[in-house]
Amino acid sequence: MSVPMLDNMSARHIFLARHGLHDRPSGTGKGADLKNVIDDLGFVQLDSVNTFARAHDLILWSRRQQYRPKALQHLLHRDRQVFEHWTHDAAVIPIDSFSHWRLRFARDEARMADRWKEWRRGDFTAKIDAVLRQISDHGCCTSGQVGADESRGSGGWWDWHPSKTALEYLWRSGQVSVVRREGFTKVYDLTERVIPAEHLNRRHHLEETIDWCCAGALDRLGFATSGELAAFWDHLTPAETKAWCAAALADGRIIEVDVVGVDGKLRRSFAWPDIMDTAVIPTVPRLRILSPFDPALRDRKRAERLFGFSYRIEIFVPAPQRRYGYYVFPVLEGARMIGRIDMKRDSGVLAVRAFWPEAGVRMGAGRVAALRKELERAALFGGCGDVTFAADWERPAN
Repeated sequence: MSVPMLDNMSARHIFLARHGLHDRPSGTGKGADLKNVIDDLGFVQLDSVNTFARAHDLILWSRRQQYRPKALQHLLHRDRQVFEHWTHDAAVIPIDSFSHWRLRFARDEARMADRWKEWRRGDFTAKIDAVLRQISDHGCCTSGQVGADESRGSGGWWDWHPSKTALEYLWRSGQVSVVRREGFTKVYDLTERVIPAEHLNRRHHLEETIDWCCAGALDRLGFATSGELAAFWDHLTPAETKAWCAAALADGRIIEVDVVGVDGKLRRSFAWPDIMDTAVIPTVPRLRILSPFDPALRDRKRAERLFGFSYRIEIFVPAPQRRYGYYVFPVLEGARMIGRIDMKRDSGVLAVRAFWPEAGVRMGAGRVAALRKELERAALFGGCGDVTFAADWERPAN
C-alpha cells in the first residue's frame, strides 16, 4: 500500500493550527479562554530571561494579545487550573494532566536518588525529612528559607546547599508543589495542600499513561515520528513510544505519511487517519513576534525541516562570537518564518537594535509597516511607552 504524501505548505498549516498560530490572536486571554490555550498546547515552558517579557508570557500573548501576566498567575495560584512541574524544563501544565505526571514523579525520583548523590554537594537525602517537617509544621516556603545553617554556594545547580537540593528533589518527585511565585521565586507547599482532591487522588496504569502521552503528543504535533512523540512531554522512553506506534499502526488507529520538508526531502511520520481528508485552511497572514521558547520552535530540527529556519539562543555564546544577539526573537508571518529581531525593554521604551530578514524575504514597505505595527502592540504589552529604532536596525539577510 502506498504511503500518502503531505506537502510542505499543508504540513506547515496543520502544524501551526495545532499550535494556536493559525488564526488571528483574538480572545480574552484570561480565565477559561486562557486555560483553553494551555490545554491546546499541552504545556507552556517557563523561563526567567526578561529582556522584554518572560517566555511564558510572550508565548501566551502571541496567541491572545489581550493576555496579561496576572491572568496566568490567577490560573495557577487562585483557580488551580494549572500546576507547575517539569517537561524539558519547568512548565505550567493543565491541572487535568496531574494524574499522568505521577509516572514522571516516580521516574524522576529514581533518577535523582541515583545521580544527585554524585553530582550535588553534601548529602541532600539527610535533609529531606527536615525540609518536609518544616513545610508541614510551618507552612509554605522558598528555597531561601530552608537550611538556614548551611553555607550558600556561589555556583550553579551543582552547588546548591543540601536543603535546597532536598526541596528541589521533593518538588520533582511530587511530594511538594509550587503554590505560587513571588517574582520568579517558587513558593512550595505540601502537594496535598495545593492540588485539588479530584486530581490528587486519581491514578492510572502505566499503559494508560503511555497511551495518553502518545495520543496527546500526536494531537498537538499533527504528525510525528516515534522519537518526536517521546520528546514532546519527555515522559516516556523511545522504546515505549515505538511500541505504542507499532501497536496503533497495526490496529489501524494511526497511519504512516511522508511529510515533505522545505528542501523536498521526505520524512516518514505517523498521523491520525483523517489527516489527508481534512481540509487545510491557510494560516492568516498575520505577522507575530515569537518567544525563542515558543512551542512551534521548541524542536529546532523540526522547525528547520518544516520552515527552513535555523535558530540558536546565543545567551551562552561569548558576545564577539554571536551571529545575531544575546536574546533574539523569531518573527513569523503567516506560515513563513521571515526573520529575527533583537529588541529590549530599556528605560521604559522598546529599543529595537536590529532585524535580520531570512534569505529570500523582501522587506518592502508593507512588510516593514506590519512589523512596526506588531512592535507597537508588543510595546503596549511590555509596558513600554514608545518604540525606538537604532539607526542601522534594518539589516541585510545574514
